[in-house]
Amino acid sequence: MTSDTRPGARSTAALWALPPLAALGLVFLYPLALVAWQSVSPEDGGHSLSPYAEVFAETSFGTALTHTVLIAAGATAGALLLGAALSLVIAFVPFPGGRALARFIDLFLAFPSFLITLALLFLYGTAGIANGVWTDLTGASHGPLDFLHTPWGVLLAEVTYFTPFVMRPLLAAFSQVDTGQLEAAAALGARPWRIVRTVILPEALPALAAGGALVLVLSLNEFGIVLFTGAKDVVTLPVLVYGKAILDGDYTGACVVAVVNIALSVGLHALYRAVIPRTATAGGPGRTTGTRSAGRAAPRTGGVPHRAGVQ
Repeated sequence: MTSDTRPGARSTAALWALPPLAALGLVFLYPLALVAWQSVSPEDGGHSLSPYAEVFAETSFGTALTHTVLIAAGATAGALLLGAALSLVIAFVPFPGGRALARFIDLFLAFPSFLITLALLFLYGTAGIANGVWTDLTGASHGPLDFLHTPWGVLLAEVTYFTPFVMRPLLAAFSQVDTGQLEAAAALGARPWRIVRTVILPEALPALAAGGALVLVLSLNEFGIVLFTGAKDVVTLPVLVYGKAILDGDYTGACVVAVVNIALSVGLHALYRAVIPRTATAGGPGRTTGTRSAGRAAPRTGGVPHRAGVQ
């Protein structure tokens, strides 16, 4: 099937493209342009980069940037580790309810972030179930758990919420693993962990990178979790935007912080787009070499992981 390259056909295609491009510009690009324009529009008039210099000089901005980067990196690392472990169990360890749990992951992705935070508050908050059980058993005036209002509480909530975003692509990747490779590695004497490390994980590297990149970008822009934990000392860039715009009425400063947050997200996305093709290429040859090395290295016979949760 060949495309029509006549001038009339090209003009018709351009006309069909105008409505979606206009809608995209009006709904998405125009608001971004307004934010960027406002960020270089000081309140005393004119246009300059002085608002950026003022915001960058504030201690609150440096603190918010540090909190944002550290919490996003910690949440991504935690979600990758926990998501990989849970995905391996669901996909390859047969247990009752494995398929139902895999289906629940899809449903979990639709949950709002504040719902998970509220659940953690009910469980581990100062007046939560865990502290209530402790006070009932010991007679103490208060329970030992009081960390949800700290950076560690925010980190726990984000890891809990974002882990399924890692699990979904991993479960899809694990469902495509050739069981013949697993059986061959086991027949050659590889233990289960060796099979996981040299056969299964190389296949899942692109999915792991995709999930990690998604979690990193989402956690950089997360607002609801920090707000609902009540962590007043944990100010991230989105929280700083809210504080400047709504509480302080400093719309120019809020737009400056928003532009920085957007630049971080776009930069990370561009880095992901540059790295993921190399990751996918690196994962391809590992399918064969991983199987062979797994067979050579282990002298004792190990079991073959069963694909339980995903078919």
